[in-house]
Amino acid sequence: MDNIKQRMRNERIYNGMPARELGSEGWHKPWSGGNGGNCLEAMKLADGRIAVRQSADPDGPALIYTPGEMTAFIQGAKEGVADFLLS
Repeated sequence: MDNIKQRMRNERIYNGMPARELGSEGWHKPWSGGNGGNCLEAMKLADGRIAVRQSADPDGPALIYTPGEMTAFIQGAKEGVADFLLS
């Protein structure tokens, strides 16, 4: 097991923590649009939760979601529940 994974198991992962503390490996851009490279990046954590950060600010805060929270958000977005954010 590498040092980052071992550290992540031994330290408390919390909402709003500096994303850099989660390491630089494992972040993915699920999609990317024509927004000049400012994208959302996500990482699946060892305990199943999902960390999200702004790609333009990789040292900024990481938001931590449970799989259920992320599922509800994605399903709601697909159903148009979040369309008000675009108008």
